[in-house]
Amino acid sequence: MQDEKAFIQQLLDPKTQNKAFELLLKEYQRPLYHHIRNIVLNHDDADDVLQNTFIKIFRYLKDFKGDSKLFSWMYRIATNEALTFLNQKAKKNKVSSQELQDKILQNLEADVYFEGDAIQIKLQKAIALLPEKQQLVFKMKYFEDLKYEEISEILGTSVGGLKASYHHATKKIETFMTEN
Repeated sequence: MQDEKAFIQQLLDPKTQNKAFELLLKEYQRPLYHHIRNIVLNHDDADDVLQNTFIKIFRYLKDFKGDSKLFSWMYRIATNEALTFLNQKAKKNKVSSQELQDKILQNLEADVYFEGDAIQIKLQKAIALLPEKQQLVFKMKYFEDLKYEEISEILGTSVGGLKASYHHATKKIETFMTEN
């Protein structure tokens, strides 16, 4: 993408806003969808969260300070929206987050948009047992191939802490995969 500061100015200028936002959607819709889908696991839920994410990006772009890359800022919004969505869904269904995660995993096998096999289902079950932060770090590194520096900006955590979280996550997943 072009110079980020100039692009942000285009997004904020009423004359160029629509065209710039179309470009933003074209560039980031797919990666943000996959990021959200990795968290919520359900296609329809991911679509809803993606829509909310872009509404928030559009609404709060004027507050973007440029302390991080636009990409990282948008991913942080998407992450927060996905986690908030899951927490609200758990509350609405009067279940714990873990119970919701279990139900989502059960539904994953019947999801026509999920292209995984039995091993993928098993991997998702292993990931679901991890603490939330380890889940996020593992998914961003393993599925999205993000660099630790990018994940650090998105989650606001040190690179060293992320490497430790990823290491612990992979060990727990390895153990689960071999024992189950």
